[in-house]
Amino acid sequence: MNYANLLIQKSINRAVITINRPEKLNALNKPTIEELHNALATLKNDREVRVIIITGAGQKAFVAGADISEFASYGVEEGKQLAAQGQKLLFDYIENYPKPIIAAINGYALGGGLELAMACHVRIASNNARLGLPEVTLGLIPGYGGTQRLAQLIGKGKALEMILTAGMIQAEEALQWGLVNKVTSQEELMDNAAALADAMSKNSSTALAAAIRAVNAGYAYQRSGLDTEIEEFGKCFGTADFKEGTSAFLEKRKPKFS
Repeated sequence: MNYANLLIQKSINRAVITINRPEKLNALNKPTIEELHNALATLKNDREVRVIIITGAGQKAFVAGADISEFASYGVEEGKQLAAQGQKLLFDYIENYPKPIIAAINGYALGGGLELAMACHVRIASNNARLGLPEVTLGLIPGYGGTQRLAQLIGKGKALEMILTAGMIQAEEALQWGLVNKVTSQEELMDNAAALADAMSKNSSTALAAAIRAVNAGYAYQRSGLDTEIEEFGKCFGTADFKEGTSAFLEKRKPKFS
C-alpha cells in the first residue's frame, strides 16, 4: 500500500514506519493519523513482522506536534471529537498493539509527537531530542493521552511541571526522569532501535503480546482519566484563550491571554 505521509521499510522480523512530512516537522494531521492506523493494522496481520519502529523523517523532528492550522477554527464538540477519534484510531491503538512498538525519537517530540512516543511501548531518543507538551501556550491541554501517560511515566509532580510550564526538556533529562529508555547519538539511533527490536523479536510472539496486555492491565484505571482529558480538551475550544493562542501561533507572535 502506498502512503502520502509515511514511508515503510521491512526487514527481517521488523518494520520501520517513518512519518514523512519533514517540511512540517512531521506534524500530525488527520490524514497522517489515519495512515498510521492503516499501516499498523496491516502490519498486525503480517506474520513476518514481529516488532515495529516508528520515527520521523530528517534530523530535526520525530513529530513536532499536531497540525494546528487544521483545528484552529474548531468549536467545543469538534474539539472533543478530534481528541476522541485520535485516541481511538492511533494512541490507544498503539498502546494496546499486540506487537512491541519502539519510538525512535530523532529530534523534537512536542505535543502530539510526545503523546505518540509515550503511547509506544519503548522510547529511544537521540541526544539532540527535545521533548515537551506545549499545549497550554495555545489555550489547550494535551488531548491524545498526554495528561495520563506522562504522569504514569514520570510521576504526577514532574508531569504537572512539564504540562503547566509548557517547557521542553533535553534527552538526558528525559532519561533521568524515565520518559525515555535510552539516549544515543543521532547517527546510532536507528541501529540501537534495530538492535532492541531484534532482541525482542527472538522471543515468543504470543508471550510478547501477553506481556503487553499484562503490563497495560496495571494501568486500566486510566480510561476515566482519558475521558476527562477529552472533555476538558474539548471545553478549551470554546474559550477566548484558545482563539488567542492559536491565532498567535499561526501569526508567529506571542499570545496575550486574558
